[in-house]
Amino acid sequence: MIPIRLLASVLLLVAPAAFAFDFKSVGAAPVILYDTPSSKGARMYVAPQGMPLQVLSSYGDWVKVRDANGDLAWTPAKGLSARRNLVVRTPGAKVFAGPDETSAVLMTADKGVVLELVDPTALAWIRVRHRDGIAGYVRANDVWGL
Repeated sequence: MIPIRLLASVLLLVAPAAFAFDFKSVGAAPVILYDTPSSKGARMYVAPQGMPLQVLSSYGDWVKVRDANGDLAWTPAKGLSARRNLVVRTPGAKVFAGPDETSAVLMTADKGVVLELVDPTALAWIRVRHRDGIAGYVRANDVWGL
């Protein structure tokens, strides 16, 4: 019989991995998002390069994804990159020099701006990089894609 304490410790270590979300970003070229896992399906919209998408499931060479608005669609898996990006969801989100609000503000990002995720293990303050090279910290509740 396994001691309760040991079992509880193992479950606490495994639980976060069981609930981790699989995020990818649109690769070098924009991808078309369809309503079914087929290029014969209805085209919903074109996702631009770098856009983060949550991968929910796969079917052959296709993946079912969710975007920052919560919309579901299908796209060929080959069009996605393992690179992790985030999208700003709060208008006027501030990127700080350090992981706190007393740090200098490096930039203000409009809603919809894509930022590269630098440290995927962060929790409350997320280290990000803008395409212009500005690197800093943003509050986790100001971005989507974690």
